Amino acid sequence: MLNTGIGGNQVAGPREYGPEKPFAGGPAAVQRLERDVVSLSGVGAVIWLEGINDFSRNGNASVESVTTAMREGVKALRARIPGVRLVGATVVTALGSSNAAHGFPEQDEKRKALNAFIRSSGVFDAVIDFDTVIADPASGAMRAQFVPESTTGGPGDKLHPNRAGYLAMGMAIDLKALGGD
Repeated sequence: MLNTGIGGNQVAGPREYGPEKPFAGGPAAVQRLERDVVSLSGVGAVIWLEGINDFSRNGNASVESVTTAMREGVKALRARIPGVRLVGATVVTALGSSNAAHGFPEQDEKRKALNAFIRSSGVFDAVIDFDTVIADPASGAMRAQFVPESTTGGPGDKLHPNRAGYLAMGMAIDLKALGGD
């Protein structure tokens, strides 16, 4: 099991990345597939959890650009890693985040549209619904028990869950979706 995530990363952007055009979140996910997935030996499954930063004030991407990039990435992975299981993971809420780039209503609408795509497009072999695990159905914000202050000693950003939230997300993964028994 490897985690090749990068904080602040995006699915669809930035299109250009390098020493002359740096970006705090690094190269876009679709630009990292060769390095972070294809070049590794023994890859049998990929859980794709990404997209909230695309819809931040810094990213401001359209839902269509993100879903198009996901489709391209999935197609590239299938072409390069025969038999790989590709599992889409829904993006969790950022409503109420203290991070100025996140938590606004337009971002949440785009996130919901991306989640609908992940759940119903058929692009992925399976789906892990982290959004349902983390979001409070009444408010749409993070469930109170997953707000970071309960384990980190500070108010948290309401963008990233606490340890209990990550544990709940981990428990939501059906190992059969990854090709396990």
